[in-house]
Amino acid sequence: MKNFHFLACIAILALSFACGGKPEQGGMGRPGGFGGMKRATSVEVKALESATISQQIKAFGTVQSDARVRITPQVSNRITAFYVDLGDTVKVGQKLAKIYDKTFQDQVLRDEAQVRQARVSYVRDSAAFSRTKKLFDQSLSSEAEFQTVQATFQASKAQLASASAALTQSKENLANTDVISPVSGVVITRNAQIGDLATTGQPLFEVGNNSGFEIRLFLPLQDWELIRIGQKVDLKITNQPLNTAKAVVTRISPQLEPVTGLGEVVVTIQQSTNTLYAGALTEAKITIQTRENTITVPRSTLIEKVQTFIDPESNTIKLERTYSVFVTRGDTLAVQVPIELGIEQGDRVEIKGDIKKGDQLIITGQNVLEDQAAIKIASKEKFQPKKGKTLAIGDSSQTGKPDKTQGEKPAKRGN
Repeated sequence: MKNFHFLACIAILALSFACGGKPEQGGMGRPGGFGGMKRATSVEVKALESATISQQIKAFGTVQSDARVRITPQVSNRITAFYVDLGDTVKVGQKLAKIYDKTFQDQVLRDEAQVRQARVSYVRDSAAFSRTKKLFDQSLSSEAEFQTVQATFQASKAQLASASAALTQSKENLANTDVISPVSGVVITRNAQIGDLATTGQPLFEVGNNSGFEIRLFLPLQDWELIRIGQKVDLKITNQPLNTAKAVVTRISPQLEPVTGLGEVVVTIQQSTNTLYAGALTEAKITIQTRENTITVPRSTLIEKVQTFIDPESNTIKLERTYSVFVTRGDTLAVQVPIELGIEQGDRVEIKGDIKKGDQLIITGQNVLEDQAAIKIASKEKFQPKKGKTLAIGDSSQTGKPDKTQGEKPAKRGN
């Protein structure tokens, strides 16, 4: 019977130690496991600083000359000569190409002959009208005869005017066989070769101003409504890491494109480097507003909470998003602070709430925290992944295995 009581006491003591544990080993500290301290979470912090942040709209567009002129032939015939090519600089009035002109020369000769013939008829009928009018004024000619002579004179006068107009048109057509540049600039495109047929309505050349560039951007409605003339624009060629030019919004279309629903915005380049060329695809960032001395944080530090509810009026599901961050209190406590988001730029976000410059923001480990959680501030190196060590062939210091090349006895030589 005594042995039974002794074994029962040993069993109770063993159960007590198993349930209690030691406080330093993560147990509860008391028999039964209640009332112990929670283990502190290791976090990384950074002091909040004030900075400048800008709200920007990003779009893509192609650099082009701010004055681009399409030069279209005014007459149709085959091209006999080109005087300029791509990249050539031209001036106002300079000849660019020649169109076959023999038929236009013949037309001028025919119209000149018709003008001479019409002038002869006009002079003859004019003299007849003058004589008949004098006789009619003296009552020596009938009214019917006077009206006949007068009608003949008016017809000759109209025929001379018509022949003169035709001669003017044919001379202009002959002059248009020389394709002339109406502006100064650089030849951007040439759309034909010698022997091709020049057609009215089809551009033969495109000449652009070589001193000014612009970019036409097409923005969706929500962005287009925010654009104002004079807003600053940063430009970057898509294959380069740094900004290459500064521009400004100069023109805004008053309406949206009916097919795409996009609004056109024109930005004019003010300052650029030598790497900016017409035709280059660029990324444009239009600055809508800028705020200075405001608190910004990385977007990765935000705690986002999404709540779903049903709108009884529209019977639709809506989402409500709230945001917060964790800051430290006394280096041992994490406090969750509700915030409101402001301007966003890249991965930085402006925040507003019960925070101030100098507060210690938890930037790593915040996703597993709760309000008033115990924390332990750790260095940045603690959160970096450990790099494995590369072992050299034959290195036995890390593997614990003996090196086969060491300790081997030399082979015995035969006598």
